[in-house]
Amino acid sequence: MTLDALADEIDTQAKAEAKSIIDAAKIQAKQIEDEARAEANSLSSEMKMRAERESSQISVEVVASAKQANQKHLLIAQREELDETWNSIQKSVSSPDLEGRSNLLKSLLSEANKSGKGMILRPVSTDRKELEKGNFTMGDDIEGLGGFVLESKDGSIVLDYKFDSRLEKAWQENLGLVNKTLFGN
Repeated sequence: MTLDALADEIDTQAKAEAKSIIDAAKIQAKQIEDEARAEANSLSSEMKMRAERESSQISVEVVASAKQANQKHLLIAQREELDETWNSIQKSVSSPDLEGRSNLLKSLLSEANKSGKGMILRPVSTDRKELEKGNFTMGDDIEGLGGFVLESKDGSIVLDYKFDSRLEKAWQENLGLVNKTLFGN
């Protein structure tokens, strides 16, 4: 074999080997590309599902937060209405023109006569004139919506006949009915 023929054969074998290596590299590159695409699609799908799940959860949280805010506003409005109702009732009870005030004071005096003999009667100033008709020694005026307290001479015992405490008790006992009347619940 001549040198040229040997060179041609080496060249042919080298070209064949190079083509074989290139073909194998192309097949491997195609496999790597396919795997990368599959992984990218998988990751994309996972990220999309995660984003949808998070979006759904955020939506639920936003709705819950809005409901909670609405409930809070409703409770505040109801509290304000209850406060206004309470203030209106106190104003009515403290009025000297309260219908039946005189009879209520007479009833309280009658009750006080049974347990408070010898005590000092300290009236709410609005009711002083009416209460002076009783059998008690009169003391200084006190603050309140109406009524009086009986106080022992040494100040150690105080019996409460004020409208305030009785109104507070009635309010607490009937708060459920007041809520139902005002708010229907």
